[in-house]
Amino acid sequence: MSSSRPMRADARRNYEKLLATAHEMFTEHGTDASLEEIARRCGVGIGTLYRHFPTRDDLLEALLHDRFESLAAETEELLRAHPPGEALTRWLGRLTARAFIYRGLPDSVMTTMADEDSRLYASCHRMRDAAAGLVVAAQRAGAVRAEVDPDDVLALAGGVAWVGERTGGDTARVERLLELVMTGLRLER
Repeated sequence: MSSSRPMRADARRNYEKLLATAHEMFTEHGTDASLEEIARRCGVGIGTLYRHFPTRDDLLEALLHDRFESLAAETEELLRAHPPGEALTRWLGRLTARAFIYRGLPDSVMTTMADEDSRLYASCHRMRDAAAGLVVAAQRAGAVRAEVDPDDVLALAGGVAWVGERTGGDTARVERLLELVMTGLRLER
């Protein structure tokens, strides 16, 4: 909600119920789940949903903001604990695991990366900047080819997440695909 005024208690309860119900619906039916059904299951009118979340992206942003922020913040932790190439690999693993929490999310994120009007745009770009920092650190360490572009790395990760989503979260396959991606990104020795 964009207002700086604190929400009334009933509005806060509705907001929280809408988020919880949207999470359930997106988990069950993907990011294209019916907003009308979310409102109905929540016991509120569609107008209440739209007052809190004027667009589907606003609802997704509210659900994903903290996840994306923590993912972006994890880059520093990973760089402190691991060599840059390994930090990038681990971060991409975390990204792909979180990307298929909702069916359709990889598509939504990839579309949002180009839509400056979307509420998700800023969160997606903070995540993109985090990935860019990891790629640059890995390049400086000689672990990743100099011509690798961070946007290409995110596109590859989006593809891996899409496969993970389509295979019901087959983590072994996702890990294999990420290793193939990293093999292609690494400098030849």
